[in-house]
Amino acid sequence: MTNIPTVTLNNGNTMPILGFGVFQMSNEEAEASVLAALKTGYRSIDTATMYRNEEAVGRAIKRSGVPREELFITSKLWISDASEEKAKAAVQLSLDKLDLEYIDLYLVHQPFGDVYGAWRGLETMCDEGKLKAIGISNFNTVQAYDLHYNARIKPAVNQIETHPFNQQIDAHRFLTDLGIVHEGWAPFAEGAHDIFTNELLGGIAKKHSKTIGQVILRWSVQRGVVAIPKSVKEDRIKENFDIFDFELTNEDMARIALLDAGLTTVNHNDPAFLKYLHERSK
Repeated sequence: MTNIPTVTLNNGNTMPILGFGVFQMSNEEAEASVLAALKTGYRSIDTATMYRNEEAVGRAIKRSGVPREELFITSKLWISDASEEKAKAAVQLSLDKLDLEYIDLYLVHQPFGDVYGAWRGLETMCDEGKLKAIGISNFNTVQAYDLHYNARIKPAVNQIETHPFNQQIDAHRFLTDLGIVHEGWAPFAEGAHDIFTNELLGGIAKKHSKTIGQVILRWSVQRGVVAIPKSVKEDRIKENFDIFDFELTNEDMARIALLDAGLTTVNHNDPAFLKYLHERSK
């Protein structure tokens, strides 16, 4: 079975550079897909309180028979739980739903609400051994910088939208300088911008006898960006895992860099989006 390369977090723990996400999956889809992913060889699974499928992920983990110490499980705190006491309760609820004694990485899902109170709660859960590492998601560089310099336990990861049309080059450099691992969500831009028919990506894929999806994931991991693709189709789950038998050239990487246009699937600076998030929390 393929050994997945890892990145080292700022607390010395390691994290697979390729994981599997379950955003927008029903419980039935999540259980079946996670089980297929674990059988394929994935060892990192990314879920969240807001996804409402942690229990299904937990069932798949149990059914897989993969030893717990081989797994890296991520979940996330939703904004309705962004306070010190609510964060501690939310972690325990995630542990109960996942049926786990600890979570490898727990992220503050959005930079809204009482982030600093929530962070203190997560630090306490780290102290108690219920969380192995804590991090953030969707924080811009200023928000990440401020938390990093004011927190007792520094954020280990920032999970942000990252794909060929939004490469986060400056953010990547900034996070690296702070010792925060850059993890990218929506590596395929959620299928937007005709990404799977892009001529440039298609040419590179043809040269390597790979698919465009495989080229994108290979590009991500060669940059040192953790990728978490998702799929409910077993053949695509296997395809996305099959990226460690080829390498993009410097020329390939330079050509993909030309696609960067700052295009996002979600605008976190739009007040309407913040309103939407709060409505989701009711």
